[in-house]
Amino acid sequence: MKIEVKKLSKDELNKKKVFSWPIWEKEVSEFDWYYDKTEECYFLEGKVEVKTQDGKIVKFGKGDFVTFEKGLSCTWKVIKPVRKHYNFR
Repeated sequence: MKIEVKKLSKDELNKKKVFSWPIWEKEVSEFDWYYDKTEECYFLEGKVEVKTQDGKIVKFGKGDFVTFEKGLSCTWKVIKPVRKHYNFR
C-alpha cells in the first residue's frame, strides 16, 4: 500500500475540481486509520506525518496533493492543524 505526494499546478487542481470537494479539518492529534477506498486530497493548511504498517513515514502538508491507496492501514500524526479538500474514489 502506498502514499503518493505531489505538487500540482493550479490548472491541474482546477481540472480535478479539487476546490469543489468537501473540506475536512483536524486538530493536533494522533490516530490509526484504514482506507477502504482510495482517497485523494489537497492540503490547504497543516503538517502531518503518516506511518504505514511497514514502518515507513511519509511527511506532507500545505500545498501537497496526496493519494492514499485503498487498503492502506496507517497512523496519522497531525503536527499542525489540518484543513484539506478530499475525494474518495
